[in-house]
Amino acid sequence: MKIRFIRHGDPDYVNDTLTEKGRKEAELLAKTARHLGLGDCYMSPLGRAKDTAAYSLNAVGKEAEILEWLQEFPAKVDVNESEMLQKAYPDVKYKNGSFQPRIAWDMVPGYWTEHPEYSHPVQWRESQVAKHSDLVSVYDHVAEEFDHLLAKYGYEREGNHYRVIQENDKTITLFCHFGITCVLLSRLWNVSPFVLWHSLALAPTSVTEVVTEEREQGIAYFRGLRLGDTSHLYAGNEEPSFACRFCETYGNKDQRH
Repeated sequence: MKIRFIRHGDPDYVNDTLTEKGRKEAELLAKTARHLGLGDCYMSPLGRAKDTAAYSLNAVGKEAEILEWLQEFPAKVDVNESEMLQKAYPDVKYKNGSFQPRIAWDMVPGYWTEHPEYSHPVQWRESQVAKHSDLVSVYDHVAEEFDHLLAKYGYEREGNHYRVIQENDKTITLFCHFGITCVLLSRLWNVSPFVLWHSLALAPTSVTEVVTEEREQGIAYFRGLRLGDTSHLYAGNEEPSFACRFCETYGNKDQRH
């Protein structure tokens, strides 16, 4: 079985849709849709993901089911009671006498890399971020829903692997977002989501694909075939957009800090 994760195109976050560049990226992705073999399709309820999916779905005459839990990973951290976390999120907004909630995983590397619990497959659940946010409960909800989806295709979660109830060589495609893709990969690979959130940068409309490997009868593991593939953009002479990345060098003020 193959699972394909497709990130939305270059986002217009204010209007929850795509920029003109994002629409061009989605058009180029759609040109490869028939070759990809989308299989069963699912998508986030957010506009930028649905707008991206529409190009590919129209190209192959398919529809996609909306899954609420495929929205961008929504966990938020409250840093008001932790000076340590205020340093970990230096760009958090201060309004009406308090710090505003912040995306839980979007912290500076100088903090999380020096606290080994964030890299541990289990101990991240007991981290300061976990204690000051809804991170664990939201993660567990998404993981549970993802497992329910995989069970529909014959793969049931058993410990840290998946039990093969029914062998399956189908493909499913998820049109979604960077943060949630990292969460779902961390579930499949039994690693801390922080490692993937901070070590990967999946460009808009990039394609990430994993496939089951059943070396033991009845036990499946998922291995990556491609990660953040943007070959469709280069084929169309379109440079991948910078969304999801931060400045390559700190002195470059034209890139996001």
